[in-house]
Amino acid sequence: MQRILSAHLPTRTGTTVRIAGWVHRRRLLKSVAFLIVRDATGLTQVVVTDPDVRAAVTALPEETVVEVVGTVTANGTAPAGVELTHPTVRPLGPPAVPPPFDLYRPALTATLPTQLDHAPVALRHPTRAAALRIAAAAVAGFRATLDARDFVEVHTPKVVATSTESGANVFALDWFGRPAYLAQSPQFYKQLMVGVFERVYEVGPVFRAEPHDTVRHLAQYTSLDAELGFVDDHRDVMAVLRDTLAGMLAEVARRAGGAVATLGLTLPEVPAEIPAVHFTEALRIAGAPPDEPDLAPAHERALGEWARTTHGSDFLYVTGYPMAKRPFYTHPDPARPAYSNGFDLLFRGLELVTGGQRLHRHADYLAALAARGEPVEPYAGYVDAFRHGMPPHGGFAIGLERFVARLVGAANVREVTAFPRDLHRLTP
Repeated sequence: MQRILSAHLPTRTGTTVRIAGWVHRRRLLKSVAFLIVRDATGLTQVVVTDPDVRAAVTALPEETVVEVVGTVTANGTAPAGVELTHPTVRPLGPPAVPPPFDLYRPALTATLPTQLDHAPVALRHPTRAAALRIAAAAVAGFRATLDARDFVEVHTPKVVATSTESGANVFALDWFGRPAYLAQSPQFYKQLMVGVFERVYEVGPVFRAEPHDTVRHLAQYTSLDAELGFVDDHRDVMAVLRDTLAGMLAEVARRAGGAVATLGLTLPEVPAEIPAVHFTEALRIAGAPPDEPDLAPAHERALGEWARTTHGSDFLYVTGYPMAKRPFYTHPDPARPAYSNGFDLLFRGLELVTGGQRLHRHADYLAALAARGEPVEPYAGYVDAFRHGMPPHGGFAIGLERFVARLVGAANVREVTAFPRDLHRLTP
């Protein structure tokens, strides 16, 4: 008999079916027992009246994996409006050791460190699993949106010979007796691949050896990167990013509607045109000193409130960041060379995306490195490609975990990360 998932049971009323999953909850009453079985799609209520079956159920702790064969019977108070009656129950493994928290409760009451220590079972809780389903749907939307715009997915090295932006923020390792580093970003490679495909994207891990111990930083996270050629300036990149975010949220609604409902979310709308302010104006709105070189988290929050109040938008572009705060490959604003053709996208008052137009002329790279007192040699393989003709181009990178955390209202990015890696955590 083919296994049926819980979500499909309402179409099988009156038939005998086989389900399998985990014992989510047992309620043992005097004359009847209720067994709640959890699978990947939801919960099934099993009604046990036979004394022998009831005795077997009594010996099955929560999280034991079982198989149940029974009759699908309508019951408006049961999950999905049906339940299994006249069941036989067979364990598919030994009785489980219960985790140190109750997975059947609506919310996990354990502290976040306890949940992370026991992630393989904590992630089974419907709310934790829902966040990961939303992340998966968001990635699918990222890919689908860019595929429809003739982007090509690429896969670039995660072990590199030089750092991308700052040698102080890389993880060093031994590569067959030579120094190497975990890649901070696919930045250099995705730019080079513009010279091949014109439009490229990548979904992959990036590594930042930054000793941050905050609710918004991880040492390893998933970056959604895109790069496109033949742009006029950074505004072309911003337009693609806007459509990409809309596609991601549409796919979350389509693929992960159940997860959205589990978490009680209302998905935000992406405006047809996301409001944008220049960095200098952003400082004024946030009440920051006019010579501030960057936006602090408090400034981002103030800008998020302003965007919501003034424009009714959860999203806000801040453009024209000072060149001094941007990587050497950033293209300056031709009209205001001290400022960049770069941007950040704030989502509900939190920096979510960094992007902009890049330099594309070889001579400009030589000048940019010289201006910063950096030698060309460590970047030779990257910079040399610009001698062979590269179009004006730009791109962006979205931090997946930060996006999902903000979307679901998580207080800590680790709540939406399956197995986070940070300053303190290397296991499980």
